[in-house]
Parts: sequence; C-alpha cells; structure tokens
Amino acid sequence: MTPRIEELPAKKLVGKNRKMALANNQTRDLWQSFMPHRKAIRNAVTTDLFSLQVYDPTLDFRDFGPTTEFVKWAAVEVTDFDAIPDGMESFLLPGGLYAVFLYRGRPADFANMFHYIFGVWLPQSAYQLDQRPHFELLGANYKNDDPASEEEVWIPIRPRM
Repeated sequence: MTPRIEELPAKKLVGKNRKMALANNQTRDLWQSFMPHRKAIRNAVTTDLFSLQVYDPTLDFRDFGPTTEFVKWAAVEVTDFDAIPDGMESFLLPGGLYAVFLYRGRPADFANMFHYIFGVWLPQSAYQLDQRPHFELLGANYKNDDPASEEEVWIPIRPRM
C-alpha cells in the first residue's frame, strides 16, 4: 500500500479532547460526547470529522505500547475561532508534509495498518516521522464500525536526514 504524499496547510479545529492510552481507550466516549453537539459549531468548513492524536514529542514509536498516553481529539475544521461552543476547545493543527493512507475496515482491525505504516513503510521510505499530530479524516465514506468503512490516515513526515 503506497500512500500519497501531501503538503497540508495549517488548519483551525474545534472539538473535544481527552487524555488516554490504548489500555484505557476512551475514543467511543469522546465521540459520543462530541457528536450530539457538533451542529453547535456554526463555522465548520466541511462535514468531515478529524480524529486527531497528539503524542509527546519525545515519544519513539518503537516504544509505543498499550499504556503510552496521548491526547485524542474529536473535531471539525472551522474558518476561525470566533465562536467556540461551550464545552469545546480550539486546536491549531500545524501544516506540513504528510503520508496519507486509505484505510478500509473496522477500527478494531486497524492494528495491522498501524504495524504496516510504522514497521514496514516508514523504515523503507525516504521519510522519517515528524513531531506533529497524527489524524484520521472521516469523510463521506466513513461508516462507523462497518467493514466497508473508509478513512484517510494522515502521518506527519519529513525527508530523512
């Protein structure tokens, strides 16, 4: 599976976040708290959803494990931060180079994709991981927990030194 390489401009996001680890995965709870209130965001750019992970900048992904903590966001892109609904926060996603993978399947089966990206593709590529947020873009073909679901997996990269 070959990703497309894309230069992403900085994006303004509004949503909710939680600190978690895979062993204490609160993704479902996060999205259940976000989705009923997302229509309160009046200046959304599209209907696409961002599932964003912010990792500690010192994290070596070879050491990533079930107890590695990160901050997970459920968010949408907005035109500005002028009207942030109560209970939500703003996040400025820095721009930069990304490897974009198309994932088809259920979230529970994502581990194989994760291992491919970090264990096969990245070490063999001309890129290295960059210290910016990772995210999944959930667009029109995303169908929660459906084997036919599609989402884009955006991995921050930079040319290998």
